Amino acid sequence: MGKVASLEKLVYDRYMSDIKSNTRSNTRSNNTSNIRIVLVETAGARNLGSVARVMKNFGLTELWLVNPKCDRLGDEALQMAVHAPEILENAKVVDNLPAALVDCYRAIATAGRIDKGEMPLTNPARGLSWLMQAETSAIVFGAEDRGLSNSELQHCQQVIRIPVNPDYPSLNLAQSVGICCYQLQLLRDDLRENGGNSPCQENLTSQIAQDLIKSAPIDLATRADLEACYQQLEAVLLKIGYVYPHTAVHRLRKFRHIFDRANLSPSEVAMLRGILRQFNWATAHLD
Repeated sequence: MGKVASLEKLVYDRYMSDIKSNTRSNTRSNNTSNIRIVLVETAGARNLGSVARVMKNFGLTELWLVNPKCDRLGDEALQMAVHAPEILENAKVVDNLPAALVDCYRAIATAGRIDKGEMPLTNPARGLSWLMQAETSAIVFGAEDRGLSNSELQHCQQVIRIPVNPDYPSLNLAQSVGICCYQLQLLRDDLRENGGNSPCQENLTSQIAQDLIKSAPIDLATRADLEACYQQLEAVLLKIGYVYPHTAVHRLRKFRHIFDRANLSPSEVAMLRGILRQFNWATAHLD
């Protein structure tokens, strides 16, 4: 209950702050400063340093570390970072993935294997262009030895898979980050060059950039908003017997996919949560 209560307080505080400032602006961005790199349980200090270096190569500065298993400021990490020590020094360290995504509007996971069940699987160009349409978003990379677990994947709306040689599909962590950063750079360059007016180049990246330029501004709920809603929904579904403790995770995953595809706004999430609260009140006052 403590975790749920603290999450709800965080959502409430953010909601009140948005009302007071009236500055929520979840529109698409022509740069990548709104995108953070999230590494889950990174074990290799040299990998961590290499990630920092490639991030700086492509102008990304925001690094989040989820329960890292190495010293981000140790000699090995700093040596591999070369001229990007500030990326490591300013990295935010958190205990779990939801904490790294709490203020994100969109999150996309990377995966080397394609057995992701019902998770929407896409290529880097399309997935990252979708990511750029939100104000604050994240690309999530798993641990070197295991990738991302199913429970970690459920906190992301899409999964991207880098196309590689199927005979040897394993990529180094820093290589994966570098490829995604490069793809973001291509999209950013296309947005600058085309600006919605220039003729579209006949390649996939430019076509996607044109779609990004023409896309309507969006007002998205944060991952924290949605996670609080999912927790509330799970409690109601358990209460009415629609799901059982041993099936809840799998069944809730389907609801997550439905809501993620809907691109729910903060007011829509608030409406859904109000319905769930009213249901709890009504069932508690039955004669």
